[in-house]
Order: sequence, then structure tokens, then C-alpha cells
Amino acid sequence: MTRIAPRTGHVGLNVTDIERSRDFYTRVFGFDVLGEGKEEGREYAFLGSDGQLILTLWKQSGEAFRKDTAGLHHLSFQVEAVEEVRRAEADLREIAVDFAYDGVVPHGEGAASGGIFFHDPDGIRLEIYAPTGADEAAAPVAAAPTCGFF
Repeated sequence: MTRIAPRTGHVGLNVTDIERSRDFYTRVFGFDVLGEGKEEGREYAFLGSDGQLILTLWKQSGEAFRKDTAGLHHLSFQVEAVEEVRRAEADLREIAVDFAYDGVVPHGEGAASGGIFFHDPDGIRLEIYAPTGADEAAAPVAAAPTCGFF
């Protein structure tokens, strides 16, 4: 079998309220709206940065995210520095987002990488992390990846 070397192109999420989710993701991540569909029953939003598509939202769900079914576990966004994670955390606290842990936490005991773990308006689990700088705090989950069980 021939091996390919794919990279993530974009991520598509099913949401219950397209406007609420579009507003959340553009506010929290600074995404631009690259395209939208407003026809009833076919609503969507294409979000990105610098013209590059990153996230697509599809109004195809009648209920919030459930972590006990197969599918998406969480969606992670990397930033360059832990200071960016802390700025995002402050912005998220202003809009009363549901956090899984208090503050910036490492990905595991002794890990330098880490970030914040929270939920979008539909309960989809999200992470913003930096590759270094999170080792000042203790890992909130012993002997398991922090991003695995929130």
C-alpha cells in the first residue's frame, strides 16, 4: 500500500445554532467569516484566517455535543507562547465559558506543553495550548493526558 502524507485541511463541526457558534468562534479565535449559507435547512459558515479555511460550521444537529458517543473527542488549537493562552483565557472568562480546569495546565506531569481546556456553546470540547511554558502548574489528572479526560 502506498503511504500518503496528509495534513489536516480543516475541521467541520455540527452545531445547533449557526449564528451563536459563528459569533463564538470569530470572537474567541479571531477567525474571519470566509463564506456563509443562510438557506433554511442548509445553514453553514466557513471560518478562517488570512484567507485559509480552518473551521466549518454546519447547522445539522438538534442536540448538544455528547462525549459518550463515537466521533470528535476534542478540537485543539496551538499558539506560539503560553502568554497567548493566558490572554485567551482572560477573554473566555469575560464571556463565562465553561472551563474543565482552572487556568493553564500542562498536558501531563512534567510536560512543558499545555493550555486551557473549555467548551463551546454546544459543549464541544476545545483546547488552546502552547508547546512550552505550562510546566509551572501541576497536571490536574495523575498518570493520564490532561486532554484525554475532560
